[in-house]
Amino acid sequence: MNTRAIVTIYRMEMARFFRTLTQSFVSPVLSTSLYFVVFGAAIGSKIQEVDGVEYGAFIVPGLMMLTIMTQATSNASFGIYFPKFIGTIYEILSAPVSFLDVTIGYVGAAATKSLFIGTVILVTARMFVDFSIQNPFAMLAFLILTCLCFSLLGFIIGIWASNFEQLQLIPLLVITPLVFLGGTFYSISMLPPLWQSITLFNPVLYLISGFRWSFYGHADVPVSISLLAISVFTLVCMLVIRWIFKTGWRIRS
Repeated sequence: MNTRAIVTIYRMEMARFFRTLTQSFVSPVLSTSLYFVVFGAAIGSKIQEVDGVEYGAFIVPGLMMLTIMTQATSNASFGIYFPKFIGTIYEILSAPVSFLDVTIGYVGAAATKSLFIGTVILVTARMFVDFSIQNPFAMLAFLILTCLCFSLLGFIIGIWASNFEQLQLIPLLVITPLVFLGGTFYSISMLPPLWQSITLFNPVLYLISGFRWSFYGHADVPVSISLLAISVFTLVCMLVIRWIFKTGWRIRS
């Protein structure tokens, strides 16, 4: 493992993040505030509690997951796509670094950015509602794992994309709808039996359910299954990235 290469890539990506610090933080804060105004106030006035939790507090874990998943994917995809776009990816490929070094550098930076933004969302949510975190260590573990696995997914998207339109295609048309339909603003127990069964095929449900459990001790699916789902997803992404670097797919042509 080339530690110097990992640190160099990581520092380069974090420097780009801090150059746009205001934009990186202001946008998620404004979005979260709007969600609380629309869903917390408007819908919350009609739905007082969900599973014994005040509705405004109930949606906090879902809103954090919504922001973290989209931000992690976008940061990682742009981080690796930009070197492809300007041609500097060939300098990385010709350097004495392994695919693991490159992946750790870019994905580690994207995950760190998402973790920062997730913390900001948590602080912002406290300004609107009062909530508790029953299992803070479990919350932190789910938070870090989610940042990592969606950064890995974003890394794959960045390699796959051949233009800026494709870079936003999967986050907008796949990830965001899955998050909205994965229990972000509701418990699946509120759905009809048929839709409950259909929702169980949504992989994002397991992440949101496990994350919400760390806050309130309630989950739509068993926590062990949530951990298994996120572990399998992370492993699959790593295997895909290894195959990409081994074959040179989309990065050497």
